[in-house]
Amino acid sequence: MTQTVQAPRTTATATATATEAMAESAVAVCGEVAGLLGGGRAAGELGLTRAEFARAVQLGLVRAGPPGVAGAARYTRTELERVRSAAGFPQALIERVETVAGAEAAAAVLGVGPSRFTRLARCGHLTPVGYRINRYRAVVWLYLTAELRDFAAREPAMLTGSAPPADRELTAARADLRPRKWRERHVGLLLRRTADPWERAAVLASVLPGDDVRATVPDPAERILLCALAPPPPYGHPQVPAAAEVAARLLRAGPPDEIGWYRTSLDFALTGARGQSKSTGERGPT
Repeated sequence: MTQTVQAPRTTATATATATEAMAESAVAVCGEVAGLLGGGRAAGELGLTRAEFARAVQLGLVRAGPPGVAGAARYTRTELERVRSAAGFPQALIERVETVAGAEAAAAVLGVGPSRFTRLARCGHLTPVGYRINRYRAVVWLYLTAELRDFAAREPAMLTGSAPPADRELTAARADLRPRKWRERHVGLLLRRTADPWERAAVLASVLPGDDVRATVPDPAERILLCALAPPPPYGHPQVPAAAEVAARLLRAGPPDEIGWYRTSLDFALTGARGQSKSTGERGPT
């Protein structure tokens, strides 16, 4: 298997790259270059906090424009105008990205006790949208307030009475589907944000343990490419080593059947990516 060798950079290419790098610096400082805005400036123009804006991007409510040299996301004024023109802006957008953290706050939205909420979440009826690690290195799950309200309106019977038999079995087995449901959502949202076959394969590879990636992708050149294209950790991923170690476990598939599903999906995605590389000569080993 061979790799495409990149041609030597000309002086003009180097100059163009340097110019673009300077533009990226200006985006970081001023927030806008040639109609492209950095995340902080874009959040401010939509009346959102940085966390709310990150959630809107994660959910696909705000679409990123062409990335910068260092991969930083940028946003076009056309996209911001599209968001602003939606009915009910800005309150409707704020309500769609609003989250609550932890069982007590989420239970209050549903109008149930924390123990019932925890059972519903652990049994997979409610899917977290994010997480944070508290000072005790415990995972605190985040839930979209709008989804909690929708669930309460759609499933009122789940909020009272005894747990259904399936939930009782899961509870007896001490099952906790929250990490798996979050990963499923996280991967799905990332896949929706790109049509590039190698980037899609990288998303799937990113949730597999290293041994499974090596078994599914035996070619070292392909593994290097998938690693380079891997998505960054989600917004709010901790930087403190002890907390980051806890959070890192959430990013990897655990149960054997979950690992098997991602391996099969990765293998299928790679077949398509390799086919595109052979037909177009673009991105990836051929």
